[in-house]
Amino acid sequence: MGNIIFIGMPSAGKSTVGVVLAKRLGLQFIDADIVIQEKEGKLLKEIILEKGTDGFLELEDRINSSIEADHAVISPGGSIVYCKNAMRHYKEIGTVVYLKVSYDIINQRLKNSKDRGVVLRQGQTFRSLYDERIRLFEKYADVTVCEDGLNLEETVGKIMEILPETVKYYR
Repeated sequence: MGNIIFIGMPSAGKSTVGVVLAKRLGLQFIDADIVIQEKEGKLLKEIILEKGTDGFLELEDRINSSIEADHAVISPGGSIVYCKNAMRHYKEIGTVVYLKVSYDIINQRLKNSKDRGVVLRQGQTFRSLYDERIRLFEKYADVTVCEDGLNLEETVGKIMEILPETVKYYR
């Protein structure tokens, strides 16, 4: 199944880059966080408050594991790398692209992690979350694209260069 799945930190640009790439290639775009919100009828931050971190991750795993798509760009939330079933599913249905952004840039972009529905455990700092997730992003990535110093168009162009066979398949 020819899907492109973006992983990375919140504010790495998974949705923004995903929408532009999908438009450019004529693909469907799926924002998995929106799918979760629609199915639950609540914002991510409300779901996290209600279910707690573990409950949210179980829900995220279940919903992402059930996303069926072909010829789509899929943007799951940054915590998807904690969801083994969902990551196995995504690896089976497409190419997983890690949008890598340095801590300083992510921290600058992400002013309030609680409003974004970022999954932080009790007492966890954003820096420790970043360091923890980096290892998981690298583990699951088929391809890594470093966005540091790139604008949106340059990032999309780099992805299209790195995935020439996949991109050619869509044209």
